[in-house]
Amino acid sequence: MKAQLKPRINLEDRTALETVIPLETPFVVFVDPSSACNFKCTFCPTGHRDMIADTGRFQGAMKYDLFTKIIDDLGEFGKPIKVLRMYKDGEPFLNKRLADMIAYAKQSGFVDYIDTTTNGTFLTPERVGPVIEAGLDKINISVDGMTKDTYQRFTKFNFDFAGFVENVKWVYANKGDMEISIKIPGELLQPGERELFFDTFGDHCDRIFVENFAPCWPEFDIEKHTGVKIEKGIYQQEVSNTETCPYIFYSMSVNPDGLVSSCFLDWSRDLIIGDVREQSVKQVWNSDKMNALRLQHLEGRRCENGTCGSCGQLSHCLPDNIDPHRPMLLERFREMVKLNPEVAAPGAKRVASIIAAE
Repeated sequence: MKAQLKPRINLEDRTALETVIPLETPFVVFVDPSSACNFKCTFCPTGHRDMIADTGRFQGAMKYDLFTKIIDDLGEFGKPIKVLRMYKDGEPFLNKRLADMIAYAKQSGFVDYIDTTTNGTFLTPERVGPVIEAGLDKINISVDGMTKDTYQRFTKFNFDFAGFVENVKWVYANKGDMEISIKIPGELLQPGERELFFDTFGDHCDRIFVENFAPCWPEFDIEKHTGVKIEKGIYQQEVSNTETCPYIFYSMSVNPDGLVSSCFLDWSRDLIIGDVREQSVKQVWNSDKMNALRLQHLEGRRCENGTCGSCGQLSHCLPDNIDPHRPMLLERFREMVKLNPEVAAPGAKRVASIIAAE
């Protein structure tokens, strides 16, 4: 097998966050090209159309002019962001200008690295070729079963699995410098299919991994929706409790309509911290709403926020743990970040209302 047995994220050589928080420039910005998806996966909130309708969130593709505004805004930071993640809630290739977006971001000088994640439906030469040419650095390909029947059961989609395999081979043969990562949830593998997965894709990607389902989305019961009992972390690690979310200190997420979520797991839009149609990306990054949420976590009051309190990402998926450094980070945060007095006061009762305010 040519591919390395490694998960899609880099677990080694990570920056010690306690040495850099608070960050003037985010490491990672998620920009979602499309909040819609052609799959109806049982294990993903986006797949449950009734639940999404109840949130009232925008379902569709980001407009190109909004995307270019976001990229131009990144120039206000002192240095380029490390990673532009072009995915969040939906299937990125449903945005027909995905290649144009990648090319614009790549040529801006404000982004060091760009990746995306896809369900593989549109990995045809006609669709993925321009994306490779635009300069995408990495593509994560999700495999949701080794047979058409498994796809139908878990994604409710009539998937052309044989055609998908051939498309993956084409992408690998024509990828240039782009890295290809392929992963599958182990729960979608039938007995005897683990080796088949590696045999099918192992010579046609750069890294490959069998993940686990994880209860990562707040207020979404993945065990209930899939009937699968979750016992391990997403990368097969032991489950452990973490009180302080590291993501809000180095990343944020722009939804297709311009509303900004503090977290890439904010599928229900309960953690909106700004709107890039009316604010710059830098203004949102340094906003009272974002800093109020950070302060809440550093003060050990994460569970006062119902959304963050029900997040399984911190127990099942976390690559970084800043809990041991929280007292030091809290002191540094108060010293270095210019906070609204109502936010900065220790134990501020206003934090929850500031986060929730429209």
